[in-house]
Amino acid sequence: MKKIKFFCFAVALLFLFASPSFAEHLERASSSCHLTTLDGEPTYDLQELKGKVVYMDFWASWCPPCIKSFPFLNQLEQDLKDEGLHVVGINLDEKVTDAQAFLAKNPVDFSIVADPSKQCAQVFELMAMPTSYLIDRNGNIRHVHQGFRSGESEELRALITQLLKE
Repeated sequence: MKKIKFFCFAVALLFLFASPSFAEHLERASSSCHLTTLDGEPTYDLQELKGKVVYMDFWASWCPPCIKSFPFLNQLEQDLKDEGLHVVGINLDEKVTDAQAFLAKNPVDFSIVADPSKQCAQVFELMAMPTSYLIDRNGNIRHVHQGFRSGESEELRALITQLLKE
């Protein structure tokens, strides 16, 4: 029983002290992430998104949960962009043709960029696919979500709506 209590305490401390580091990651990300279009052209700097609530989703064509998440992401963009939400999908495929074929079958209404060097994924310490980061208007990461299950979409939407009201 003592081991379980200690473990719970240690996990709580980890989350308590991990939160500020997420904010620091976004600051580092703007200088470390060299995002491009799928055609390889440079695209915006993450700092340009300050002032908006950002739902940043790392995905790849080989990821089955990513396929399931795209209708949700499209709906978020459509419903909440006028309130200040910006949805951006960051592709991590090795071959750009895989991402393009995926998007031909799964059209999107939100921004798609690529992380060809995988530096952005490293800065954000990506551990699962897909992983989404909910970022407030000040550039602070407020929520990290790994994977995608449709039953979680209402909870995610509520978090986003709350941030949009702040």
